Amino acid sequence: MKFSKILALMLAGALSAVFSVADACTSAIVSGKATASGRPILWKNRDTSADGNFLYRVENPGQIGYVGLFNGSDSLDLSEAWMGMNDAGFAIMNTVAYNLPENDPEWIDREGIVMARALATCRTVDDFEELLRTLPKPLGVRTNFGVLDAAGNGAYFETDDWNYERFDLKDAPDGILIRTNYAYSGQPDEGMGYIRHANVEYILKDEIATHSITPASLTEDVSRSFYHSVLGNDMLEMGDSWTIDQDFVPRRSTQATVAIEGMLPGESPEAQIMWANLGYPPCGHVVAVTLDHIPVEALPAGGEAGYRSPMSLVADELKLSVFPMVRGNGSHYIHLDALRPIIEEQYKISLGNYANARR
Repeated sequence: MKFSKILALMLAGALSAVFSVADACTSAIVSGKATASGRPILWKNRDTSADGNFLYRVENPGQIGYVGLFNGSDSLDLSEAWMGMNDAGFAIMNTVAYNLPENDPEWIDREGIVMARALATCRTVDDFEELLRTLPKPLGVRTNFGVLDAAGNGAYFETDDWNYERFDLKDAPDGILIRTNYAYSGQPDEGMGYIRHANVEYILKDEIATHSITPASLTEDVSRSFYHSVLGNDMLEMGDSWTIDQDFVPRRSTQATVAIEGMLPGESPEAQIMWANLGYPPCGHVVAVTLDHIPVEALPAGGEAGYRSPMSLVADELKLSVFPMVRGNGSHYIHLDALRPIIEEQYKISLGNYANARR
């Protein structure tokens, strides 16, 4: 398909409405029955306006220690975690669900607070359900919480201020649950991310069929992919120099892709590995994170920009050549000729890190 036709189709999708949504994450929970290693996976491709995401270990008296993903900021405020794994083998993430009831306007955007609380107190999926049930209402959330525990149990909790609907991983026929920015229990055909959901299904179709999903399937194959399910094309393979940033899994607002690989039966929570790529994923690479070790490039480094992870700053510097136009609507255009060699280089680094950290 010629780029002019692709451009027309994308413009017909109401660019301004789509680009106004910054928090447009893509996620999945994968059963050990569907992975190559037998270990379950919790994955999130995070879109946010908070630059410079970093990882940090939190230990508070009387609570469970955990490694969490935090917003880059001017201070080390660790009150809101946006993904993480804890010493009990429990892990959590979320995606905004725009087709659930809107929040009380005086009590909003508390998903990170709930997840920090869950990481510090929950050991199982059922523990998290009890937390949702007993927290004071309204919760201040409008989201799909995805959770995984040491026994390999996983679930999405589609949650608003007052209610939630639970979807268990054990009930997924293919051993994988996917969520973007709509809830299955929400208003039909409302919300966002239907095309990204279909993108993920297509990109992973062979691994799903052969039960061979790996963390790299998600951080490398999905989070670097510019496949568009409506157009039926992978824009990186088209030969065009430019495309529009619309409905791909990696978006201009993407600030991290993280896959938490759980444990086999009988293993301790220390066997978990968080494979983290912080910054714009096509311009970065994963590092292996454990409960007792976070690579320095993923930790917060203070400076003029506040507390940001060094690896996210490097990735975002490379991103400038991928989105070089700044005037008008130029920021919505991806320079594919600049992107291709960056992806190739960073992909090789990721594969090397995966190979070196394999159990």
